[in-house]
Amino acid sequence: MKVNLNSVCVPSDKIVAREIEGELIIVPLVSGIGDMEDELFTLNDTGKEIWEMLDGKKNLKIIVDELVEEFEAPRVEIEKDVLGLAEELLKRGMLAEAT
Repeated sequence: MKVNLNSVCVPSDKIVAREIEGELIIVPLVSGIGDMEDELFTLNDTGKEIWEMLDGKKNLKIIVDELVEEFEAPRVEIEKDVLGLAEELLKRGMLAEAT
């Protein structure tokens, strides 16, 4: 599934995400989600920041805009990170497109 800046995403109801000791851990509730070898999926600080903004209300462009204001990184780099993470998590079944 291909995402774009107009995509609105929300965490899947097939996972549970919890912050443990500063790390965001995503646990699949059904088989076939995430890596075949790993049952848990963790996000780095950037991924965690993006994840927390995926509320099913904001499109990815708004998320990029907010991150550009918050961080001193080039817009093109932030767009690449947001789109890449959203696409990967959608592919793994950890995110869903909001309806």
